[in-house]
Amino acid sequence: MKASRYLVGIDLGTTHTVVAYADTDNTASTLKPRLFEIEQLVAPGEIAARPLLPSLRYHPAAGELATGDIRIPWAEPEMGLSLPAAIMGELARELGSKVPGQLVTSAKSWLSHASVDRTAPILPWGGVEGISKISPLHASAGYLAYVRAAWNHRFSNYPLERQDVVLTLPASFDESARALTVQAAQLAGLPAVKLLEEPQAACYDWLTQHGDVLETALQDIRLLLVCDVGGGTTDLTLIKVGWEAGRPQLERIGVGDHLMLGGDNMDLTLAHVAEQRLIASGAHLSAANLSQLMQQCRTAKERLLTPNAPQGAKVTLLGAGAKLIRRARSITLSRDEVQAMVVEGFLPRIDPMDRPRKRRSAIVEFGLPYAADPAISRHVAAFLADHAQIAKDILTDHISTTRPLAVPDAVLLNGGVFHSQRLSGRLLEILAEWRGTAPRALRNDDPDLAVARGAVAFGLALRGKGLRIGGGCARSYFIQIEDRPAQQRGVCLLPQGTPEEREIRLKNRTFSLRLRQPVRFHLLSSTQDTHYAPGDVVDIDQEQFTLLPPIATVLHNESEPAGTLEIPVQLVAKLSEVGTLAVSCVSTEAANRRWSLDFQLRGGRTGQFIGMDHKPHPRLEQAMAGIDRIYGRRRKEVRPSAVKGLRVDLERMLGKRDRWETPLLRELLTSLLQGMHRRRRSVDHERLWFNLTGYCLRPGFGYPLDDWRVRQLWAIYKQGVQYTQNAQAWSEWWTLWRRVAGGLDEQAQQRIFKDISSALQPPKTRQAKRSARSNKQGSEDMIRLIASLERLSIKSKVQVGDRLLKRLRGPGESPQIWWAVGRIGARIPFYGSVHKVVPREVVAQWLEKTFALNWKSVQATAFAATLLARKSGDRERDVDPDIRDHVVQRLRAARASESWIRMVSQVVQLDEADERRVFGESLPPGLRLME
Repeated sequence: MKASRYLVGIDLGTTHTVVAYADTDNTASTLKPRLFEIEQLVAPGEIAARPLLPSLRYHPAAGELATGDIRIPWAEPEMGLSLPAAIMGELARELGSKVPGQLVTSAKSWLSHASVDRTAPILPWGGVEGISKISPLHASAGYLAYVRAAWNHRFSNYPLERQDVVLTLPASFDESARALTVQAAQLAGLPAVKLLEEPQAACYDWLTQHGDVLETALQDIRLLLVCDVGGGTTDLTLIKVGWEAGRPQLERIGVGDHLMLGGDNMDLTLAHVAEQRLIASGAHLSAANLSQLMQQCRTAKERLLTPNAPQGAKVTLLGAGAKLIRRARSITLSRDEVQAMVVEGFLPRIDPMDRPRKRRSAIVEFGLPYAADPAISRHVAAFLADHAQIAKDILTDHISTTRPLAVPDAVLLNGGVFHSQRLSGRLLEILAEWRGTAPRALRNDDPDLAVARGAVAFGLALRGKGLRIGGGCARSYFIQIEDRPAQQRGVCLLPQGTPEEREIRLKNRTFSLRLRQPVRFHLLSSTQDTHYAPGDVVDIDQEQFTLLPPIATVLHNESEPAGTLEIPVQLVAKLSEVGTLAVSCVSTEAANRRWSLDFQLRGGRTGQFIGMDHKPHPRLEQAMAGIDRIYGRRRKEVRPSAVKGLRVDLERMLGKRDRWETPLLRELLTSLLQGMHRRRRSVDHERLWFNLTGYCLRPGFGYPLDDWRVRQLWAIYKQGVQYTQNAQAWSEWWTLWRRVAGGLDEQAQQRIFKDISSALQPPKTRQAKRSARSNKQGSEDMIRLIASLERLSIKSKVQVGDRLLKRLRGPGESPQIWWAVGRIGARIPFYGSVHKVVPREVVAQWLEKTFALNWKSVQATAFAATLLARKSGDRERDVDPDIRDHVVQRLRAARASESWIRMVSQVVQLDEADERRVFGESLPPGLRLME
């Protein structure tokens, strides 16, 4: 880090943002971090400086507040971002607790949620109509921009962007969340920040507080557990304490998996209890009202968990519909019940062999994938078990053979949750029971402030002014391969503990890559304490390895001649100086030829990735020769029967095509794409090419280079069908695009919808003059295609559903149109982002239409209702419980599949049969959707 006058630490927390700093011009021998109190609105028109800035944004409605009431001391352009008008600070918390649907919360949690597009304006989740929205990325950037503006207002001669800034984040954040955090800082005008894991930061603060007596303070400590439970995450870290020349040496040796579990979950649990007492039996608050109630419950919880807590705290729900609210709009949560629910629910006394439950719990809400098991004690037990061997190696003379866990001899508790002595005391009691004797509890008087102060201490350590915690890379990284059909495997790319900026090159593996074409690699990580070496090949256990977003790039080299050039490269990985994984391709022929690979950060449902290496089918070349015979460059004399029989010939060589695995399908697709321009030799050539190409590329994503393949295919869309009078050719054309729809971007899907939306109208009401495509045959195929376009706007989806239901009222319509209604209004998208699902109020109206029909005689209606009522766990998407109960009753009466009933009554993953029904046909063997 370059020297600057100030060292600044920023704790961008889920609940609060905290800033600390040190003035390095201070001549004192020991520099201790100081808090930077942030000016903020604490009431309309009232500004005050506070140590904590709530990580909340309140989006006021037009005319809701006077301009003078929300003016801040600095000019708006200092924010550095063009964002929706918002209020930050204590006033945002106050307003959000009173007005539903206008408060942005948990942006940090959303930033780590890979199943949504984190760059899309989706917050506040469940926001009321007419209120502007913001993306998780820009919300996070907005908090940092606010801090920057507040700092620059106070220290105008030393702008924050020119100081050394350390930004903290959970140790469990994966690479995409880390990269997005860096991007948020850059958007906020902070181009060069250093990342630090929050548990380490808390430890740095403790070290600073005991700097004068550090040797004594660390005496007899060999292994330290840092348990950081904040508003949104539970973060676990192990730090080894060693000694060299009489001086302590600290090394971080283990971190836990990402757990979206913390104070927010406790507040939500209390809000559920309050909801049951506040509203009429069987009624249900909206996501916006529940979020408002959570803010009230948070305040009550914080009061009732203090040492001198009152007997109870009042919770009031404001702004909800009169039909829902009972006469009493307020209820009282008692101290005893809150302590019991929070302490026993989140820190129960358990056997050390207990492990977290995998099923989803009742606290899945607001579209966020909260931890399935809320018991923090079970997650701690699992973490210690995962790192048992390395702990036993360190605690050799402290381990009893009768105790299953190696519990560290010291514990540092951090995070706002541990303000409560009841919670901190319970966790220490549990660890003492597991260990046989009480571990030493390191005192932390300021769990809200420790991380920001520790970030400054870390910056000072980088300048040689303090003890540095070693450890390097927090997890091991692997590149996924497939060299055995039945077992996914990976090659170690970067072992845990690799120091920052040390490059690791996989010299024993060479990849053949093409310039000017996309390349993609799929990565995994593991926090297990198993020792790996670079290049080690390991079996992938889904319980111990975490899939990361793919890394991808297009390799360019302007010095090379035009045309495609294939070059041999090796992969090089390192932990960058900002703390993120950096991967590059390096030519084996010239070391100065290097290309950086970037993470794919946009969200959206993806496939479970297939490996890169694959042993080709023994008859692949023969099959590709068969395709080339029909679609090759040289026009051969081929009888029409040979063209028609190509599919049968391929199955004779390769086996039944429903058993063709994804690597084989994509190899066949290569030959088909090469013959793309020769598909028009005859109607049979064209029809068959559409059929095979769509089948080999389905579902359009989930395998390396699929996005590039879909772009190649999209180039022919404007060309359309050559043999326009052939109904089968049109049917195969629309089926092709339905099969690969998941690989089409929003612009392409909107283009298709615009071209064929007239197919939604009943035949007698269609316009006489229609576009060339929609005028042709295959109306039902077009409808199935439209229903598969999950990237359409919500407005377009509602339009589709309404038109289809109107059409279904007419006689003679295909029951398969019900499949389209279910797919377009599904609660859980097949591949799209969850923020684009049809509103639950609209879907409830669609379900009413299904209730008038006999589900026994029209099974497609029952499946459509299942998709419309499917339980996601997200209150913003799920229809009301009484409607779901009615759907379950109707399904049972119709003797529908038990899997359908479970889909409506529980949060479950689709089985293979139902996945096939949703998609419209089977997926390639070995490819599973990640939900």
